[in-house]
Amino acid sequence: MDPVRAIADAVLYEGYLLWPYRRSATKNQRRWTFGGVYPRGHAEHHPDDACTMRTECLLDGAGARVSVAVRFLHVVARQALRGEEPVDELVAGGQRHLSWDEAVEREVTVEGPGRAAIAIPAGSAREEVPGGALVRSWEALDGTVDVRVAPVAGGVARVTVEIANTTPWARDDREAALRRTFCSTHTVLRATGGAFVSQTDPPEALRAAAAACRNTGTWPVLVDERHTVLSSPIILEDHPRIAPESPGDLFDGGEIDQMLVLNILSLTDAEKAEMRDSDPRAREILERTEALTEDELRRLGGAIREFGMAR
Repeated sequence: MDPVRAIADAVLYEGYLLWPYRRSATKNQRRWTFGGVYPRGHAEHHPDDACTMRTECLLDGAGARVSVAVRFLHVVARQALRGEEPVDELVAGGQRHLSWDEAVEREVTVEGPGRAAIAIPAGSAREEVPGGALVRSWEALDGTVDVRVAPVAGGVARVTVEIANTTPWARDDREAALRRTFCSTHTVLRATGGAFVSQTDPPEALRAAAAACRNTGTWPVLVDERHTVLSSPIILEDHPRIAPESPGDLFDGGEIDQMLVLNILSLTDAEKAEMRDSDPRAREILERTEALTEDELRRLGGAIREFGMAR
């Protein structure tokens, strides 16, 4: 996989579902906690849940072009039906299906400077299973992505990306509002004919210009040399990477893979069954973890990336 895409996907699914990866787990009762861009009507009553996200960074190179991709998760309600009756769970063909929320990936691209509309109509999809069906439904989303490029000095420009959620909303119900929210929002900026400047460690001549950049709800870091920036709602350092020892995404980049893997393997059969039935992505984690070889498990024991002098 493209290393930039791998990092962006890790951000996209950070906190999507946490160990013990079960619907009944207390920590999974409040999901979608990173990178939310909420409907304006919700944000007006809950200022901590912003309705906009803003990225600013510097691009070095006269005539450089920038393309922007805004990615986020759209919450999807999964409802089990027995016949046509909504039920909390359905056992069909020897498999149990639970009613819960999933998510689908959305992406909007803009060639800067420019504007793109986010206009996703409400919809649903029905999956027939023995004895009933699974109906997945999603709410409409509306918003905009604005990309502006303004000269600073000496061939350097400030790139601004502003994301706004304009989905109509007039209730005070956070769980319902999440279905009209751009969840886990982040921005990928790619430069052609120029190079981005690190916001974390800019050169001395550009420190003042970098300090004047305003980032709201997100932080831009260099990913692919200096030609790609990932503006992430999770604090990262420049040039982040996925540990090569990792067997796959566990939706919690701040934890230690070895600890999570051992915790998964120690679940009871009943707990594993609920993990498997809670979400297709949780099922994939369980199957991948149970298939690890002894050598793969040993590799998770730790690695030294570089040596340095301790002071």
